[in-house]
Amino acid sequence: MTVKVFGSPASTEVARVLTCLFEKDVEFQLIRVDSFRGPKRMPQYLKLQPHGEALTFEDGNVTLVESRKILRHIADKYKEQGHSKDLFGPGALERASIEQWLQTEAHSFDIPSADMAYSLAYLPPDMPLDGRGGGLPAAGMHPSHRQKVEEMLQLFEKSRKDLGKLLDIYEQRLGEEEFLAGSKFTLADLSHLPNADRLAADPRSARLIESRRNVSRWWYTISGRDSWKRVKELQRPPSAEAPF
Repeated sequence: MTVKVFGSPASTEVARVLTCLFEKDVEFQLIRVDSFRGPKRMPQYLKLQPHGEALTFEDGNVTLVESRKILRHIADKYKEQGHSKDLFGPGALERASIEQWLQTEAHSFDIPSADMAYSLAYLPPDMPLDGRGGGLPAAGMHPSHRQKVEEMLQLFEKSRKDLGKLLDIYEQRLGEEEFLAGSKFTLADLSHLPNADRLAADPRSARLIESRRNVSRWWYTISGRDSWKRVKELQRPPSAEAPF
């Protein structure tokens, strides 16, 4: 086995790559690396990725660290494998459309969706997020904590506004085609899965998807793929079993 993935399945970057490997039916070895454990990170991994980033991918003598580059590599090298033979398009015209949406995901969807997930992880789950700036308690909160909550509220509102505008464009596009780059599931759709899953999993952000009929249909379709279900299985923490 020549393909190795170093990282945690919970990482957005790693989850993208694992989904693509499952789509292309490529055998691989997952070496779980907790990037938050500093000195405990394995020396073998640190030789490949000295700064301890979230992802390192090895395929023979090829080493890559950026998830979308890895997606392109897998879809190209293993084009004839798996059920999704056109993940990167059968020709130049299709590939150009896929590239356009990959760039849109990288530059316009990734950051606000990650910011929203980050802000929601910090904000109290029962805090009203109605878009009117209300809901922050007037008393009973330490000033430093209150300041952090206010920052997270601002981040949430900004990301909601940015994502709303973008998803309106997606809604129109997905009213014309089944998937972003055309009639088939491609890397353009696949690259959205990890962060879109975070949005869909929290009721406070899920409405961004659910309130748009075409986006909701698209999300239901792509999140139901077997490849993503297998990644979700890998993301689950090991069950606590009694020692023998």
